[in-house]
Amino acid sequence: MSSPPPTPDVASLLDRATEALRAQADVTVHLVRWIVLGAISGALAGLSSYVFLEGLDEVTEFRLSHDWLVWLLPAAGLVVGLVYRYLGGRAVHGNELLLDEIHEPTTWVPRRMAPLVLGGTWLTHLVGGSAGREGTALQMSGSLTDLFSRVVRLRPDDRRLLLISSLGGAFGAVFGVPLAGAVFALEVQTIGRIRYEALVPALTASLVGDLVVQGLGYDHEVRRQFDIPLDGVLLAKVAIAGVAFGLTAAAFSALAHAIKGLLARVLPWSPLRPFVGGVALLALVLLCGHDYSGLSLPLVDRSLAGEHLSFVVFALKLLFTAITLGSGFPGGEVTPLFVIGGTLGAALGTPLHVDVALLAAVGFVAVFAGAANTPLACAIMGVELFGAGATLPFAVGCVVAYIFSSHRGIYRTQRIDMAKGSWRIEERGSRVNKQRGQVVARPSRAVKLREHLSRFSPR
Repeated sequence: MSSPPPTPDVASLLDRATEALRAQADVTVHLVRWIVLGAISGALAGLSSYVFLEGLDEVTEFRLSHDWLVWLLPAAGLVVGLVYRYLGGRAVHGNELLLDEIHEPTTWVPRRMAPLVLGGTWLTHLVGGSAGREGTALQMSGSLTDLFSRVVRLRPDDRRLLLISSLGGAFGAVFGVPLAGAVFALEVQTIGRIRYEALVPALTASLVGDLVVQGLGYDHEVRRQFDIPLDGVLLAKVAIAGVAFGLTAAAFSALAHAIKGLLARVLPWSPLRPFVGGVALLALVLLCGHDYSGLSLPLVDRSLAGEHLSFVVFALKLLFTAITLGSGFPGGEVTPLFVIGGTLGAALGTPLHVDVALLAAVGFVAVFAGAANTPLACAIMGVELFGAGATLPFAVGCVVAYIFSSHRGIYRTQRIDMAKGSWRIEERGSRVNKQRGQVVARPSRAVKLREHLSRFSPR
């Protein structure tokens, strides 16, 4: 005859309950701490993005009413080159430096990075350089956030998470896409890996950054909303276009990096590189007109309005932007990539018999997905900008573009955790890293799992 189960000891139950409450309290404190830190990072991102966006609008309006400013492209390039040569220090590495510090925190992000990239980008747009907004916002946010980390003496691991948050705050604030901004911050550092340990501060920073920009009175443009019924044939056509979007993203990255490498070899004195780039851009403007200078938002507006455009349009915008950024003018890649993708989508719409505006919207986010290797963030961005009615086309376009952009990317210090489309992931991933000069140790999956789980425990 079996004996009855032992009666639970009251003291033991109390100990367990106390331990569980203590663990919950630790988690709550940990959560609140990172919400506060993320909010601070987001506020810094929002304030700096607002100043940048307002100034950029003024600069762009002034340039559009004074076409003669393009003649200053070579001189402006020389000024930018001299400033970065003799005052820039480590700030010349821009977004690549931010990703490096996230991978391996070593030294603080230079405080001078924020004012240098702000003034340099305004000057680039004033004279008609083809650059964007995201790079400037990321660098300003990263520099200011790291200055805060320095003041409060954060530990290296905490500093890494806050730098990730600064990327989300900047992206969400400058484009008005808080959810996509958070996912972008988690996704962009490493191909094939999402940094969930930074989810809370990144989402907080992105939301706060967007709210600050809106609260200060800056209104992001409202894009057309789509409502597309599920259609297998349409998705197949979007996938075909996605191949073109991915190849275009790879071509842009390769061309921009090739121009940068060529000028570095031919012109050892770095201030001459943007000067030569300015001369080339001036020649292109005189030859092709002013449509491809600055952000070129009217081009993408025409695409999203359903106007069919020639394939020459996206190719020229790609060339203008690759020369601008490859020669050393400050600015971002993302808005030009939006224009390149939107105009390419408008060109593909007619031969593929797809609504031109819809394919332009897919291209708008898909080319960036391929160039930055961030398909999830870009699919979410498509939903935030154009509505949930076209979620599947955005997802298909971004994923296919991501796969076909190979391992090229606009961020050279982006690491590879898992190679695309390779059966032998470990070997190919390591080989790609070596090609980039980044030999990254690849621990076993069990070790990586333990390390990942350890990040969730309260500090």
